This record gives sequence, structure tokens and C-alpha cells, in this order.
Amino acid sequence: MTGIGRPAEPGARLVPLGGIVGPAAFITAWVVAGTLTAGYSWTDDAISRLAAVGAPARVLMTAGFVGFGIGVPVYAIALRRHLAGPAWIAAVTSGAATLGVALFPLGTSSAIDGAHNAMAASGYLALAAIPFLAAHPLLVGQHRAAGVSSLVVAGLAGACLAASLVGPNHGLYQRAGLTLVDVWLMASALAIIRTCSPGQAHRSARS
Repeated sequence: MTGIGRPAEPGARLVPLGGIVGPAAFITAWVVAGTLTAGYSWTDDAISRLAAVGAPARVLMTAGFVGFGIGVPVYAIALRRHLAGPAWIAAVTSGAATLGVALFPLGTSSAIDGAHNAMAASGYLALAAIPFLAAHPLLVGQHRAAGVSSLVVAGLAGACLAASLVGPNHGLYQRAGLTLVDVWLMASALAIIRTCSPGQAHRSARS
């Protein structure tokens, strides 16, 4: 990450926590809600079905969407400061689209379902774009392993999310694609937090 060695600002280590709390809330919500929903198929059913009108775990899954929708844009503030390029914009867009998914639950009307699907598709695109857009500045900044792994995550996640839109087993592909980027978000947030630690800043200032 760029920005290593900058003096840590008050609360600087709290902002990137959004990149951990948001994805963790989302994953926890769909795991618990799916477990509690009788007849729900992890392979064939989309995550959004858990928050559809009349779904038994609707409140829990909606809370997971909202947690992600708030946490990831907060994390984007730290991402913008520590990494050059537009990856932070994709993070904000992904969070906003996820809030839209929560705002337009399935099962309300055909129009609302259409809005829901549009939000979900735009959220997929923005989510896969985060590691893709982060790869170049990471490579330029001599973080080769992080840059290459970001490209791999973006490619695999994009392929999985595309498969979830057109083929069978779309629930499985959806979870795989989303979880790949969620793990990337949490790992990058941890990396940012480490650069904000007083010890790291002191060592960088001396080097």
C-alpha cells in the first residue's frame, strides 16, 4: 500500500475496519440465515432470496446487506488515502449498490425486482473491479505479490459472478465470487491497519 510512513492520524486505524466489519457481517448473515431457512439451497438459491419479502430470516439478511453497504464505503476512505487510483470509487459504488439491494427486496413487485436485479448486477461489477483497479498501483509500488494476487482474485471473482447470472448452480457461483473479494477486502484492510500502527510509522520514519 502507498502511504506507508505517513504519520497516523487520530482514528486512522478505525476507518479501515469497515473493510473487515462490512464483509464479515455480510458473510455471517448469509451463513446464519441460510442455515435457519428450511429448504434453502446453498447451490441453487441466490443470497437475496434470504432477504425477500416473507423470508423467515429477512431482517438478519437485510442487516447483513446494510452492514456491508455502510462498512465498505467507510473502508474506501482509508483505501483512497493509502492506495493511488480509483479502486476506492469501486468500493463506494459496491457499497451503495448493496444498500440498493436491501432497499429493493425481491418479492415486492416486478418493478422492484427489476431494480433489485440492476443493483445486484452493478454491485457485482463494482466489487470485482476493486481488486482489479488496485492491482496496477500495487505493482507500481513494488508490492508484486499483492498486485498479482489482486489480479487473480478479480479474474476468478468476475468469472464466478458472471456464471451466477447465466448458468446453473448460480447460488454456489455467487457465493464463491463474493467471498473471494470479501476476503481480499479484509486482507487489504488489515494491511492498511498495520501501516497505521505507531510502531510501523516509527520504523518507516527512521528508514
